Parts: sequence; structure tokens; C-alpha cells
Amino acid sequence: MSDPNPQSGSPDKEPASEAQAAQTALGNTEQAEPATPGRSAPESEPRPSLGRLFLNNLWAANTFTVTLLSLVLAIVVGAVLMVISDPAVLSTYSYITARPSDAFSASWTLVSEAYANLFKGSIFDPEAFSGWLNGDNGWQAVLAPISETLTYAAPLVFTGLAVALAFRGGLFNIGAQGQATIGVILAALAGFLLPLPPGLHLLVAVLAGALGGAVWGFIPGILKARTGAHEVINTIMLNYVATYFLTWLIVQNGVQDPTRTDAISKAVDTSAQLPRLLGDNLRVHAGILLAVLATWGVAWLLNRSTLGFELRAVGANPDAARTAGISVTRTYTLIMVFSGILAGLGGSNMVLGSTASALTPLVVAQIGFDGILVALLGRVKPWGVLLAALLFGALQAGGNRMQSYSGISLELVTVLQALIVIFIAAPALVKAIFQLRAARAARLQTSLAKGW
Repeated sequence: MSDPNPQSGSPDKEPASEAQAAQTALGNTEQAEPATPGRSAPESEPRPSLGRLFLNNLWAANTFTVTLLSLVLAIVVGAVLMVISDPAVLSTYSYITARPSDAFSASWTLVSEAYANLFKGSIFDPEAFSGWLNGDNGWQAVLAPISETLTYAAPLVFTGLAVALAFRGGLFNIGAQGQATIGVILAALAGFLLPLPPGLHLLVAVLAGALGGAVWGFIPGILKARTGAHEVINTIMLNYVATYFLTWLIVQNGVQDPTRTDAISKAVDTSAQLPRLLGDNLRVHAGILLAVLATWGVAWLLNRSTLGFELRAVGANPDAARTAGISVTRTYTLIMVFSGILAGLGGSNMVLGSTASALTPLVVAQIGFDGILVALLGRVKPWGVLLAALLFGALQAGGNRMQSYSGISLELVTVLQALIVIFIAAPALVKAIFQLRAARAARLQTSLAKGW
């Protein structure tokens, strides 16, 4: 016997009646018809307000939240390390069950005083400000913390940009330290060997530092482009060559200070030194202005120029870039040359600015290696690198006061810098600790895995 209703569905569903079918057809017709002026449109769900969207996105694993929470975690871990390393405070924990207030009070006093001095030494000192209002000290004391922060940050901007630029091109430039060393050598030699008038002398010395960095960046660049030699190995080896060359050069006749027996060169002429921005009593100099200009130049190069497009294309996929007609060999070489120029400018800041006026074996300090941390913290983006350099400069400037006034080891500041970078480089850890939303964290992890 045939089915009386051949259009019936599965046995789990009953066939629809004619009335239901007519009602469904009518509903579909009403949805298909365009809305007329006399008819009201169906109500839609209200869009969330701007404040609601802000709150929803605030506790997500985006770049800003991860960076901020990484700073918080580093500060908390640093506080624990301060307590552990202080014998007087640590002794109060031996009887914490009897008098817990002693341990908590001593810990809070130590940590709060240390971080207060970190802030006063890097950003603002309320006591100096009140002393200026009362006439006890001048305005220079008020601006001294900012001056120190900018002084330490200026060379880090250049070395951070050097590492970031190479990173965007698919190369890991570990040689910013060596490039800065060659830059500081040529800048200093031009500063005390060339008898030139003011202005021109400074320009020649700065360009000499940039040239030194360019040459030291060209070597691993051409080796990578022509032979495929890994730039990490080449730049690390060149770091050693530059360091030992500086040590040898300082004690040579014509370079070493004739009035000294230790390893120190002649002093750079005043005509070749970067001018100070706030007078002789404050160390901040025109190098910070050059750093901001270099940041803008790198941002324009990456985002607005044809070379920047080629650089980013090669960094993303060199095989595809080669297929598209981009010369990978030329691009690799130019990347390392420009990266070396930036690092060389950072090195020249160390001897032409207010940090030092002569060559010593430690004149470059660790600005090349710190530049790697600055680049990673700034997510290899030019303006992010500038902000990261300011943060590192503030930690360095404030760490000096923290050591002097609170007795906290300056090495703890280095630990704080390392912790900040570790937490930022591990967004999954920050997400797990603070229970951030997973969707944004996955997007952030993808960007980190692809080389920032």
C-alpha cells in the first residue's frame, strides 16, 4: 500500500498540516518582502555600548594587557627576591607564626622604599619638586630623573631598532654589540684625531660611527646573501673580533692618552660632542632627538617605502619574494647594512654624548645585547622599540638610586628586565595566571610564533 502522503519526512517527524504549511509559506513571503514605510522593522538586539566593549576587551590577551601584566608579574617577583636577599627582613619570617606583623611590616617597608626610589630616580622626585618651590634647589633637580632616563635610553633606541629592522627582514642580528663597538671606535677616532670646526666636526664624527656600524653589518650580510652562512654565527664571532680590536687599539701610540698608563684613549674634542639639551648640569643630550628621528625613519622605511615592502616580503617568505622578482641577495645585504648603521649610531652616542668622552674597554657596556631585549619588548615595531628603550632607561636610572638609597643590588634591575621579557615572550603563561580570554591569546600566540 502506497504512502498517502508521499512528501512526508522521516518517521520521527509528523507531516505538516495544510494550515501549518500555509502559515509557513506566509511567513517566508513576509520575510522576503522589502520593508514598506508604513511597516515597522523587526526589533534587533541592541549593540553593546563603547564602555561595555572596552571592558570586554580589557581582560583579553591583547598586546597591551599582556605587556602591562608582565610588568606587574616582574614587579611582584622582584619584590620576593628583595625579601629573600635581605637577611634582616628574612629573619623576621623565622617567628612569623608568633608575630606575623613583623614580617609583613618589614617586607612592605623594604619593597615600598625600593620601588619608591626606583620611581624617584627615573621619573619624578616629589622632594626635589617641593625643594624647588621652596627655593632650596633649582629646577635642574626636578628634571634630573627624566634626564637620566633619556640618557640611558638614547643608545638603546638605536641598537633596538637595529635588531628590530633585521628581524622584520627575516634575520636575527646578534651582532649589534660588535657593530656598536666599531661605531664607537670610528666616532672617537674622528672626535680626537680630526681637527675640524664645531658643527662639521660633530657631523663627521656621527657619520664615522654610522659608517663603522655599516661595514660591520655588511660582512655578515654579504656572507648570508652569497654563501648562505648563518647570520647568528657570523655576528657572534664578529662581536668578539670587535671587542678585542677595541682592547688592542686603545693602547696604541697616538690613541692612548699619553698622561695615563691604563687602557684609555684621548678625550674627544668638545667640538665633536653632542650638545646637552638642558645645560651642563644635566646629562641628557641631542642623541635622544636623533633617536626619535631614527625611529620615525625606520617606521617610514618599513611602512611607506618600496624597499620596506621588499624587506618585509623577504622576511615573510624569501622564496615567494624571489619568485615575485625581488632580489633576496640584495635585500639581505641592505638589511644588515642599515641595521649596522643604526647600531653604529648607538655606539657613537656612548662616546660623543655624556656617558663617556674617551675609549675604554667597557665604553659600549651592553647596549648591543640590551638592544635585543628592547627589540623583543617593543615587538620589533619602531615606536614600540622607542617605548621599550624608555622603560629600560628608566629601570637603569632608577636602579642607580635604588642601590644607593635602599641598598638593593643593581643586578636586581637586570633581573627585572629579564623577567619582563620572559613574561611578554610567554603570553600563554600570563594568560594562565590571570585567566585571560583564550581567543585573543591565540591570536597573540600566532603573531609571536610567526616572528612577532
